[in-house]
Amino acid sequence: MKVLHVISSNAVIHGGPSRALALMEQSLSRLGVDIVTATTDDAGRGRHNGKSLGVPLHENGVTRRYFRKQMDFYKTSLGLGWWTLRHARDFDVVHIHALFSFNTLVAAWSARLAGVPYVIRPLGTLNHYGVTHRRPWLKRASLALLEGPALRGAAAVHFTSEAEQQEAAQWGVPMRGVVIPLGIEPAPQADAALVRARYPALGMAPYVLFLSRLDPKKNVEGALLAFAQVLPSWPGLRMLMAGDGDPTYVAKLHGTAAELGLGESVVWAGRIDGDLKASALFSAKLFVLPSFSENFGIAAAEALMAGLPCVLGQGVAIAGDVVRAGAGVAVAPDPASIAAGLRQVLADESGRAAMGAAALRLAQARYSAQAMGQNLLQLYSEILER
Repeated sequence: MKVLHVISSNAVIHGGPSRALALMEQSLSRLGVDIVTATTDDAGRGRHNGKSLGVPLHENGVTRRYFRKQMDFYKTSLGLGWWTLRHARDFDVVHIHALFSFNTLVAAWSARLAGVPYVIRPLGTLNHYGVTHRRPWLKRASLALLEGPALRGAAAVHFTSEAEQQEAAQWGVPMRGVVIPLGIEPAPQADAALVRARYPALGMAPYVLFLSRLDPKKNVEGALLAFAQVLPSWPGLRMLMAGDGDPTYVAKLHGTAAELGLGESVVWAGRIDGDLKASALFSAKLFVLPSFSENFGIAAAEALMAGLPCVLGQGVAIAGDVVRAGAGVAVAPDPASIAAGLRQVLADESGRAAMGAAALRLAQARYSAQAMGQNLLQLYSEILER
């Protein structure tokens, strides 16, 4: 079976396809699927990643092709559009990631013209938050005229959680929805001392971990305000803020922390990966992600796989799974509610240990990369049988 993945610029992180897609590539490749990924050279607004353009590159065990992004608006890449138009017929299935993008629309049209079934993963763009923030009127018009027909024509619409599927239903577009959670790799062995050696301000203090992109959608301000409320009861507690984002926004967050008098109680780690990230997950007391909206919450799933209790915003799609499994709590996005969730987990040491054990069980059963690959392969096979 030969499958083409088309990924839009807004799903590209640090110059390459997102972590979620990288694991899709790996898990499907291990099952014998021939994967080609077509994407852009996007490395952030106005930046390019320097990859060779148009030619096949062997990366992550699959073939990738990068094309120049001409405009940030609607993530336009004429080269990617032209290539998919010419080559969609070479594949058994086309899997399209994200909406509200020139590239993904052209990929859907190309597949239909070639008579090839296609799958769309909306990437949270059909959530209420995704449609109503940033150019809401343009998105509603585009949904009616462009994305709607593409969704109706898809052989399947790939949601990563039941919550994401339920939110998408509010727009009244008929579609063949299927829920396949994203997968993550098992947590690697971690050196607990590594993160403390890298960030001496942590000392040997217990800390709360925030690990995600620093973006307004993540409700980082809410996390800081909540932490300021619980700090008087746990004066030795630290918060490790692991992630990067727009420099202007990050500077604003630093200012907020200073105004709250948090000082060295908040440790700004920037983006972390590999052994350092594993160490940060292994050493934390709990994980907090109070996002307004997450179509899945890959960072939360990684925390679960590391056996961390989670305090998640109700807008994080897997928050319901976490609560049902006894692996953490779900909170409203206001600072008082987030603070109450932090207090609940911090105050109960035995309960926190039970949550951590439940977190690991949940992640292994539901969010493994192997399960994701098998479910996707089954989906593709069923589509081809139809």
